[in-house]
Amino acid sequence: MTGHDATPDILLVDDDDDLRHALRQGLELDDLTVADFKNPADALSAIRRDFSGAVVSDIRMPGIDGMQFMARVLEIDPAIPVILVTGHGDIQLAVDAMREGAYDFIPKPFSVQDLGAVTRRALEKRRLVLENRVLRSELDSGSGIVQRIVGRSPAIAQLRNEIELIAGAD
Repeated sequence: MTGHDATPDILLVDDDDDLRHALRQGLELDDLTVADFKNPADALSAIRRDFSGAVVSDIRMPGIDGMQFMARVLEIDPAIPVILVTGHGDIQLAVDAMREGAYDFIPKPFSVQDLGAVTRRALEKRRLVLENRVLRSELDSGSGIVQRIVGRSPAIAQLRNEIELIAGAD
């Protein structure tokens, strides 16, 4: 793995050294932190359910291809955005990738700016998913807003009761 020591925004996987390095540099110029991997298995070891970033992967790689890699990433967390790039794309491959859970499918050649824009949308989606999980967890555990309301008056007690009723209504 190369790139920044900070938690990366992007895990970039491509067996083509030159392309991988060029993409990493372009994304870093767009103020994104990138960890790049030549080997999909190494990238998988860096992904956890709480990973807050997105994955960009080539489809055609030796060993495990991008579709298999994406399936393994989505086993870890089906909400991790996986952006697939390929120089061997056709419409059926794009349809299959999207059906299997790809966030986006980008045929080569593409501009780093286009990849950056797609990646930023994917990161925003991921941020919202993780935020939603935290809020749901707080609500389920009772550590949410009801406990944060200060006061003991009858009006405050009524407000707490109404919030709990509304929160319990699905």
